[in-house]
Amino acid sequence: MAQPVERTFEVQGRRMAARCWHDPSLPPLLALHGWLDNAATFDRLAPLLDRYHIVALDFAGHGLSDHRPPGIRYHFVDHVDDVLAVADQLGWEQFTLMGHSMGAGVSTLFAAALPERLRKLVLIEGFGPFTGTPEAAPAILRGALLQKKTFDQPPRVIADMALAVRARMQGLVPVSEAAARALCERGVEAVPGGYVWRTDRRLRLDSPIRLTEAQVRQYLAAIEAPTLLVAAEQGIPFNQDDYAARIRAHRHLQVVRLSGGHHLHLDGDVDAVASAILSFLDSAAVAQ
Repeated sequence: MAQPVERTFEVQGRRMAARCWHDPSLPPLLALHGWLDNAATFDRLAPLLDRYHIVALDFAGHGLSDHRPPGIRYHFVDHVDDVLAVADQLGWEQFTLMGHSMGAGVSTLFAAALPERLRKLVLIEGFGPFTGTPEAAPAILRGALLQKKTFDQPPRVIADMALAVRARMQGLVPVSEAAARALCERGVEAVPGGYVWRTDRRLRLDSPIRLTEAQVRQYLAAIEAPTLLVAAEQGIPFNQDDYAARIRAHRHLQVVRLSGGHHLHLDGDVDAVASAILSFLDSAAVAQ
């Protein structure tokens, strides 16, 4: 199996880390992980996509990347800025973007805003960001402001790696022990007395402002890149009316549904996921 190579980027004074696979002369593919995960989420999938040079980024505050400065929130759209900065540093004028979960949401915004930069788009268990209604906007902002006032707490020390792995296995989206261990090896660091999560605790703060479904559909309608949506049969539930409306909004979309859960690219039939992605990426259709 191909061994990854570590790489770092400098983005607005912050270090951003990435894990890379395959020959840099191959067609470029930038991979984006999900919320509270890291680049190791692609450890099983990336080696199988061996006709592409893959750079899997750790988002700010995740994995080996630096946290945002003190007092700063993690606004969703700021991740789009970081993706653009990394793509520019790589010298990639046009490339394929692949995102899982939150990474898929970031990918849709990037694809809509900068269609000329993408050749193709792969979305795994994610089809745009979470939304709110206009009516709920004041309450969402109030909750986020009050939550932030009481959020400053020191990180909890975990006695050993086994406990960290067990905690990740039982997270918001449960995963197997092997998947949890891969994510923890990149997601924790040793300190006196045990380990602490590298992940910035501020990532757990509620968003103060959310897009509406109407706005997300406009982003999807603006995407020009041929897009593959990989949906898991046992994935995270989503409002079916909203989901159907999003699918109708995208003009260049293929959908494949595969067995497995939300982390099917790491914790399921990864061969099937890779086969579906390669079939899509190797097809003749490109962005016009």
